[in-house]
Amino acid sequence: MLVEKLLPVAGERLVAIGDNAPITDAARLLSRTTQTKILVVCSPSGVAVGVLTKTDIVRQITHCQGSACALAVATVMTQNVVSCRPRDWLHDVWLVIRDRGLLHIPILDHNTRPIGVLYARDALGALLGEVEYEEQLLREYVMCVGYH
Repeated sequence: MLVEKLLPVAGERLVAIGDNAPITDAARLLSRTTQTKILVVCSPSGVAVGVLTKTDIVRQITHCQGSACALAVATVMTQNVVSCRPRDWLHDVWLVIRDRGLLHIPILDHNTRPIGVLYARDALGALLGEVEYEEQLLREYVMCVGYH
């Protein structure tokens, strides 16, 4: 299964913010709903340059005094972003998510523009569904029911 199969759900979860936006704007976006877990930080041209989570903001606010609360998102974001592409195999992406202990991973197009955010639980659910379907087919074949 390719990542692109999960794009309808992943695309709905995408929330992007400009790299020059103040972290207070990022905090507002992250607190808007409980579904927003990560922001994809983009350059003015729309290219993904980092990600920002609630943890990043909380870490910054613990040191916040005066104008330090008005820092740009670019100073707080994670820059070394692990991402995937729509044509990547979901199993390969899952291995990266698992090995790095990630909860979310941005999906980028061929121009490095964000098009979605894949949640680890969605990737795992899709992979488990695929295995369950294959198991059902095998069971039916062995019992001489045949293939669908």
